[in-house]
Amino acid sequence: MSISRQNLSVVIVSFKSEAVIHNCIQSIPDEIKIVVVDNSGDTKFKENIEEKYKNVECILSSENLGMGTGNNLGLKYITTDYAFILNPDVILERNSIEEIINASKTIESFAVIAPISSNRDYPNYKLDKKKIILQDNLNPLKVKSVDGFAMILNMKKLKELESFKNKQFFDENFFLYLENDDLCKRIIESNQNIYVVPKSKIKHLGA
Repeated sequence: MSISRQNLSVVIVSFKSEAVIHNCIQSIPDEIKIVVVDNSGDTKFKENIEEKYKNVECILSSENLGMGTGNNLGLKYITTDYAFILNPDVILERNSIEEIINASKTIESFAVIAPISSNRDYPNYKLDKKKIILQDNLNPLKVKSVDGFAMILNMKKLKELESFKNKQFFDENFFLYLENDDLCKRIIESNQNIYVVPKSKIKHLGA
């Protein structure tokens, strides 16, 4: 099954991210459901963001869970086949979602698919041969891993894998950093595929 706007949701883990998260949300098509997990437990933030965006549900955490645990919490509220994990400081280009959708129709099987960073100095993927994608390569490319600030999980595929039977997609022993590397490692060890889509680009302010 390929990705569509109807079977895709977004998870954003936030911690005092008011200065950047609005640009992120506004770059996402408004027919796509967004789950924001706010690790600062700010009730005012929840009220404001749910009032401003009708497609956003904000889940408050009573403590700072970190990225991996926060994403796992958000994923429990996802009922679509695909979940787009985004950091609040990521902005999608205008056609980012559409290019991902188009690419998903051409790939036989994938567990994770991701856009690429528009900043070529900070590639958000790793290849076995430690090369970066040539800018004129427009086809989806199989990679070793992708950074966790922008990645789409094939939820149905992952739930079938032994490594994800406990439904803990991210290992909660990682508070921050490396949780995405661990996830990608388990996917590769399960003989599943990870792709990036060069035509789909995002801007990551954290880079």
